[in-house]
Amino acid sequence: MLQVPVQKHYKCAIVDRIFRDSWQSLLFTTSQGHKKWITGISWEPVHLRAPCRRFVSSSKDGDARIWDVSLRKCVICLTGHTLAVTCVKWGGDGMIYTGSQDCTIKVWETSQGKLIRELKGHGHWVNSLALSTEYVLRTGAFDNTGKQYSSPEEVKEVAQQRYAKMKGNAPERLVSGSDDFTMILWEPVISKHPKARLTGHQQLVNHVYFSPDGQWVASASFDKSVKLWNGITGKFVAAFRGHVGPVYQISWSADSRLLLSGSKDSTLKVWDIRTQKLKQDLPGHADEVFAVDWSPDGQKVASGGRDRVLKLWMN
Repeated sequence: MLQVPVQKHYKCAIVDRIFRDSWQSLLFTTSQGHKKWITGISWEPVHLRAPCRRFVSSSKDGDARIWDVSLRKCVICLTGHTLAVTCVKWGGDGMIYTGSQDCTIKVWETSQGKLIRELKGHGHWVNSLALSTEYVLRTGAFDNTGKQYSSPEEVKEVAQQRYAKMKGNAPERLVSGSDDFTMILWEPVISKHPKARLTGHQQLVNHVYFSPDGQWVASASFDKSVKLWNGITGKFVAAFRGHVGPVYQISWSADSRLLLSGSKDSTLKVWDIRTQKLKQDLPGHADEVFAVDWSPDGQKVASGGRDRVLKLWMN
């Protein structure tokens, strides 16, 4: 395990230097920026446009904004939520999904920023969104083989093939987690009505995440549990209990066989999906673990939290 202490002054100096020396040409004009803090960012999938030029950001100010990297400015502002936008996802079908404290999820087209439909069903804030195709959207044309491509066009073509294979003949699915203790499974392209409501958590749902193969949904909650659901039907499968504090975030291994969770109890835990039991306990943080992520190649895990330490865990 590699442990990297994050010291405030050192971190700020390095980030400042990087932006000053290498990234200055990519900074965006603040006059078109958000009025309050940014809550989420999602890139346009590479199978829709290569190289990637656009990303969307969500904010406490209630808006989402589409930014063009080459133009260095906001090109579309998505307005309509009445409270803070807490999460945003750019889907493989070209639509953007925004979840909000106004209890709704909005679906937007991305050429003009028009609202396509509104998904209603939650009784409290929407905290987290996840897509069934999220893993291939994140990795694009790149997999564990390390293959290199000769052009952006080739990258786009391979990414499109991977996306089509992952999606199959079924529509892209969306799952949302809320302060109302529930999750909802949607098929937004087909209907504005919920496909299934996933109930069982006893406190608010912090984070939801589809497995890379799209077969499972995992959820993390303030009730100290991680729950596993069928990613197609929404049927409850299992509850993973072992944390003694709220679970903040979860992440899947690339092969969908293992699930990682980070908690207020300062530990990470690795769960085996086949046996539905704890596989490994990873203590080491001195305080709450807010963020965990499994590398797309499945070889490494990164974690960070209130102790201002980043830890790298190796298989």
